[in-house]
Amino acid sequence: MKKSSNSFLQSLRLSNGLATAIAILFHAIGLAGMLWGNAKYFASLSSLNLLLVFILILLTQQEKNSSFFVFMTAAILIGFGVEVIGVHTGWLFGKYHYTSQLGYAVFNVPLIIGVNWFIVTYCSGISIKAFQDKLTSKFPEASLESNKKIKLLSVVLDGALLAVLFDWLMEPVAVKLGYWLWEGDIPFYNYFCWFVISSLLLWIFEKSRFEKRNKFAVHLLLIQSMFFLLLRTFL
Repeated sequence: MKKSSNSFLQSLRLSNGLATAIAILFHAIGLAGMLWGNAKYFASLSSLNLLLVFILILLTQQEKNSSFFVFMTAAILIGFGVEVIGVHTGWLFGKYHYTSQLGYAVFNVPLIIGVNWFIVTYCSGISIKAFQDKLTSKFPEASLESNKKIKLLSVVLDGALLAVLFDWLMEPVAVKLGYWLWEGDIPFYNYFCWFVISSLLLWIFEKSRFEKRNKFAVHLLLIQSMFFLLLRTFL
């Protein structure tokens, strides 16, 4: 029965090209709606967009084994947990609170936020792995395969920096759209916490044994980064 269930999960596949086209379409609609339509209404649909890209990641992930789901679950639960701590104590990220824009919340934190932590760290980790593969193919003598510690540190630290850069692009836009609100300016401490927590999640990502090649994840990170960059510039 377990083998049959795994086979069914593996059969749920979507091509990288089609998934990328779907992501571009929905982000383009959201961008147009926020810039030239009803920004508040389109912002309220963001949780559905995050759920869509989450499903697209699952459909494009080649190897959906137990290790992949362990990482996914850990990222969602840890991401949600640190947000609960942050919102209620101010010990993490700074003093902020969520609004109702991102949908149903538990302990004053939207459930979709845990999913967002998974999406950001997964896409960041996959992107760094793709860069390592490119580096190895162009410069075989600089291959990281011979030094697993350097490879691990690269995924964890470079991936965390990538996640922090994405958060830096997103934060002012999120505040303008009313996803969450800060007491005062966005603190540097927020980005420090993002780096530390992302490093932990990316360590789990690198230690988990599943296929870590997914072109759609790289494309998604670029699409979402461009989305927030354009909103940050023109909204």
